[in-house]
Amino acid sequence: MQGGGGMRVLIVEDEVALAAALQRGLLAEGFTADVAYDGREGLWRASEFGYDVIILDIMLPALSGYDVCRRLRAAGSRTPVLMLTAKDGEFDEADGLDLGADDYMAKPFSFLVLVARLRALLRRGPVSTAPILTTGTLRLDPASRRCWRGDVEVRLTTREFALAEYLVRHKGEVVSKSDIVEHVWDVAFDGALNVVEVYIGYLRRKLDQPFGLHTIETVRGAGYRLGDEILPRAH
Repeated sequence: MQGGGGMRVLIVEDEVALAAALQRGLLAEGFTADVAYDGREGLWRASEFGYDVIILDIMLPALSGYDVCRRLRAAGSRTPVLMLTAKDGEFDEADGLDLGADDYMAKPFSFLVLVARLRALLRRGPVSTAPILTTGTLRLDPASRRCWRGDVEVRLTTREFALAEYLVRHKGEVVSKSDIVEHVWDVAFDGALNVVEVYIGYLRRKLDQPFGLHTIETVRGAGYRLGDEILPRAH
């Protein structure tokens, strides 16, 4: 079924008609698309075969999409995951993203928008062989998503790690909330920008405050900047 060297997509969706329509549409767009109709088969296929991106419904027989995503990430899989949700309220965006999903769409959705989101995820792709990033006493390992301040390991959620990584890669630069949303969330993210403030707060509480540092600066009216480590003056 591999055709034209297309990107390989796994569709995990128990609505047979929707799964078939997605598969037909993706094949027409030049993708290679396989389908699993329950969470257990989806997890097995995702673990056994190399896919470039996974479309994962949340409400599935055998294992929920949440469980599939959590188990894949726990096993070290970095394949981008786009979650599908049936209706508003069923999906807690923060929960889904912190489990390791990269994006989500609510049904019913536009197929063209879905394809655009998939292409955005594929462009971003997994960063599996990235070197350790360091600035001052902060170290990030993008491959394992582990983080240390000095010798202390700091546990970050997937989304917190992505934000920390973006700040480190742009150290010393002022990055706007919309820059952050575009790179850490997604180009098509249409939620409120204040989600960035919330996550900046999480990072400060984990990476700065316990160590007496103030490296994540707010630049009023412009955004945020990761600065140098300056220990507070002793009074």
